[in-house]
Amino acid sequence: MTDQLTTHQARQDELLGALHTDLYIDGAWRPAANGGRFDVENPATGEVLTTVADAGPEDAMAALDAAHRAQVGWGRTPPRERGEILRRAFEAITARADDFALLMTLEMGKPLAEARGETTYGAEFFRWFSEEAVRIAGRYNSATDGKSRVLVTKRPVGPCVLITPWNFPLAMGTRKIGPALAAGCTVVLKPAQLTPLTALLLTEVLAEAGVPAGVLNLIPTSHAGATTGPLLKDPRARKLSFTGSTPVGRSLLADASEQVLRTSMELGGNAPFLVFEDADVDAAVAGAMAAKFRNGGEACTAANRFLVHEAVAEEFTAKLVEKVRGVRMGAGVEDGVTLGPLVEAKQRDKVAELVDDAVAHGADVLLGGEVPDGPGWFYPATVLRGADADARLHREEIFGPVVSLTTFADEAEAVRLANDTEYGLISFVFTRSLNRGLRMAEVLETGMLGLNSGVISNPAAPFGGVKQSGVGREGAHEGIEEYLETVYVGIADPLA
Repeated sequence: MTDQLTTHQARQDELLGALHTDLYIDGAWRPAANGGRFDVENPATGEVLTTVADAGPEDAMAALDAAHRAQVGWGRTPPRERGEILRRAFEAITARADDFALLMTLEMGKPLAEARGETTYGAEFFRWFSEEAVRIAGRYNSATDGKSRVLVTKRPVGPCVLITPWNFPLAMGTRKIGPALAAGCTVVLKPAQLTPLTALLLTEVLAEAGVPAGVLNLIPTSHAGATTGPLLKDPRARKLSFTGSTPVGRSLLADASEQVLRTSMELGGNAPFLVFEDADVDAAVAGAMAAKFRNGGEACTAANRFLVHEAVAEEFTAKLVEKVRGVRMGAGVEDGVTLGPLVEAKQRDKVAELVDDAVAHGADVLLGGEVPDGPGWFYPATVLRGADADARLHREEIFGPVVSLTTFADEAEAVRLANDTEYGLISFVFTRSLNRGLRMAEVLETGMLGLNSGVISNPAAPFGGVKQSGVGREGAHEGIEEYLETVYVGIADPLA
């Protein structure tokens, strides 16, 4: 283990030593206008990894200036050329997969195996949208009265403000940047304060792949609202895409309303995980492990409320607890670790509060449930059972490795419990009945449904939710449409 950590430390020092840590504006790396910098910490140890330039409003406006100047030229760049740049970026990320994975593990905490998986997933958005760039299309048809023709074309919406979260530092960037660049839009990217290093490396890769000056601008900051707020009030910005919490999303929507910005909002979730009496219990347990413990539970798609039919509750619970016992907690760079630290002390404390609140509301702790000693922001894999309806974790995103089990008696009760939330991002259903699965797709208030599967995110599929889980979709063909304006041209009958 010592040799392994020494090797990782040497690679860490080399990678961080070569990484640009300034702002990237108009094709150049530059310090923040006020000279400020902020620390980036390793959540497994609490130690400072490096410092990053701390953008302010002046830097944000300089980034928008550059994006605005570059917009016309980039929008007129041939789609094939835009696609080839994204394809080169995909290949470069793939070639540097180990570097991206190590950076994500260092700044966010996820195990290296999961970070490598995110690198593959994140890179795929560039490959997907490199192919979508050349498939932007409109239509030409006769009007219903035959007296004119209808021409529909698409054009880029314009400069975009992209705000990404900390939990998937690469994939959330590529999922937004990919369609924006493919559509011909320029970008101002504000990465999460907790995890800016991956975005810095991603920016390096895109610059090397041939993205012209001004087309992509990066402004890490420790005071997000003050920095990005002026961008949303400037009429030159035409699009806002945000992934993060629902309260912040509501605030940004209010700000975006002043300029009537196009918005894409991927917000919070409170995913129900339904196990019916006819489910393959072993498959449901495997799905539960993936849906709950992927990324340490720090995912908007993580299963939050486990609703299990009373006929299989005992079997499911016993098998799940046994699987959860096998989760190994530790620093993500260590071999065999399947659960890293939470991203910061604030997040760890919230998870602990939710567990304590659940216990106060009648939950039995079957496994875990106590904050460990030592450095880092660790919380163990935890299984709770029987919290009453007033427990906070039934209403709030847990965003941590905590399973909360509740039983139901019939399908109607399961649907009622599942829909009893303001959120509607994703639901999971385990059943052997195809008809029941299709019924659930009809009646569950959700933007996505995992049917007998605990992970369904895919660049070729539309990602997004309903209710207060957001607006718009990312990925798939729908993803690029979020960055395109539809233009209708009415043409007098050419045969008249």
